Amino acid sequence: MLELAARLRGLSRDSLAAALHSREFETSGVRDLFDLAEVVLAPDSIDQAVSRLDRRRLAVLATAVELTADGDTTVEAVRRELERHAASAELSDAAGELLDALTDLLLVVRVDDRIHVPTAVNARVAPRLGDDLPTVAELATPAPPVLVSADDVDRTMIDRRAAETAYATVAATAEVLAALGTQPARELAKGGLALPDSKRLAEASGIALEGLPRLFHRAEEAGLVVREGAFWLESEPGAAWSLESAEGRWRRLAECWRDRIPEALRELVARRSESLTASTLRDDVRWFYPAGGHWLDEGLERLIDEAEALGLAVAGEPAPTALLVLAGELDQAAARLSAQFPAQVDKVYLQHDLSIVSPGPLEPALDARLRSFADVEGRDLASTYRVSAASLNRGLAAGETADSILDFLGRLSLTGIPQPLAYLVGEAASRFGSLRVALADPADAPARAAVRSDDEQLVRTLAVDQSLVSIGLRQTGPHRLLSRFAPEVVFWALSDARYPVAAEDAAGNIIRLRRHHLAAAPEPAPKTDPIEALLDLVLAEGEGGPTEEAWLARQLEAAARSKETLTVTVRMPSGDTADYLLAPASVANGRLRARDRKADIERTLPLSAIAAVSPAPAGS
Repeated sequence: MLELAARLRGLSRDSLAAALHSREFETSGVRDLFDLAEVVLAPDSIDQAVSRLDRRRLAVLATAVELTADGDTTVEAVRRELERHAASAELSDAAGELLDALTDLLLVVRVDDRIHVPTAVNARVAPRLGDDLPTVAELATPAPPVLVSADDVDRTMIDRRAAETAYATVAATAEVLAALGTQPARELAKGGLALPDSKRLAEASGIALEGLPRLFHRAEEAGLVVREGAFWLESEPGAAWSLESAEGRWRRLAECWRDRIPEALRELVARRSESLTASTLRDDVRWFYPAGGHWLDEGLERLIDEAEALGLAVAGEPAPTALLVLAGELDQAAARLSAQFPAQVDKVYLQHDLSIVSPGPLEPALDARLRSFADVEGRDLASTYRVSAASLNRGLAAGETADSILDFLGRLSLTGIPQPLAYLVGEAASRFGSLRVALADPADAPARAAVRSDDEQLVRTLAVDQSLVSIGLRQTGPHRLLSRFAPEVVFWALSDARYPVAAEDAAGNIIRLRRHHLAAAPEPAPKTDPIEALLDLVLAEGEGGPTEEAWLARQLEAAARSKETLTVTVRMPSGDTADYLLAPASVANGRLRARDRKADIERTLPLSAIAAVSPAPAGS
């Protein structure tokens, strides 16, 4: 630990920050560089750092661990040992560079040509060699050759199948967002969506119930859905995403998929050949990261299993677009895949039975507006919508008029507007607003909503309609009813019951209501870098660090705490120096109390007389 603490002391702030960002450890309780060295050498921190070493760096570390079992070693000795194990010239020649990389990761300490492996690192690596880690000889084995794809391989079929799957995923995700726009989904206290909502969303998106959690999680990762309290809603970015082209929608999902794959894994796979199969890809990745743990397993699962849904793999085999996405060529990948997507259309067929048939995927903006006053009946490459009095009332409540609906349908239709449809639109518009919902007068408390109509028969019908029992309508006059629920709740209950209801303000003007608001994307919480805060603390005494005597005291205190034996160099009155093999017991009042290992006596020395301390020779 003393060697590592000295190494930390000699690093610049930027270099120290970079080294610490590569490790995982608990920062609480760290007050100085010795505490920092202690947590960096904790078993979990070492294991995490070793798990992310690629095969070349792990081979060099394993070699250094074996060579330093009885003391320090040198860069040249590591290089010769690698050659002895038949390592490639490229690996043995890079030994010095790789040792520098390991030094930056705080796994070894290099001083000029001398290499020291901290005891804690040695203890975590040495027992694993030949067990769950390859031996040094196996680690030094040259890399397997990169497979080269044959020129005559036809990728057309793979691209087509990948595009079909990717398009289906994008379309299903859009349907989930549309369903959430109609009615939010409830999150259970134990986690996961409530079963009725899961079934509703699965039916709307046309996927199996067991496939919904992954699709929903993908939408959450992309920020398309947001949880507010106990409910999931479509987010503002989700609403914008729904209006993008299929290519733009896919690109966003693919970008989120890529961002959550560890960078080391992305870079490795991106530079391998596209002819690798899923099985060889797994073997290839595990060969390059032999110590990989959870991070590698999770990365591979996302890399291969999650890739299927986005058309980045077909039957477990990586598709050409996967390599483009991993390499960051998202625009190129989206263009290649979307070339196989079904062509979007901007025209539909209006039928006399009040159905609307789209001969292909309708452009998103047109689809969104059509859904505002028509219900989706069948969703596939050729979609079917149906217009009803209730759906038209929904559109009118959202701000449409008879003229705007007929004008939109006229521009959209390949067959003109059938008379039954035009009649239904006109009738719905004439009846719209014959039933009004508004905020109740304070004098009507505890009632919160008032319902009125000039049609006495309609009011009497509402009062006895059993489907409206849940909102507790109470008739207070021939033209008026009251409810203890909010006007919005009453409005949508009446709308769902297919009554021609409109919402109005205090002045009697019709107002537009949206059933469920869009959830605002949460503002990213300001991130405080715990490493920077930690460095502010441990380097608080200035760039020069503590005084030499204070630094010496901390080394001795750390050795006493860890029961280490040190070589302590003491200045003699004659001006000469003498080395003692001491086991520090305590440091107080500027004096060291320690056990002399050779003389087997206790010594007390003033700190001012100590010139230097260093780890004891191996075996002492």
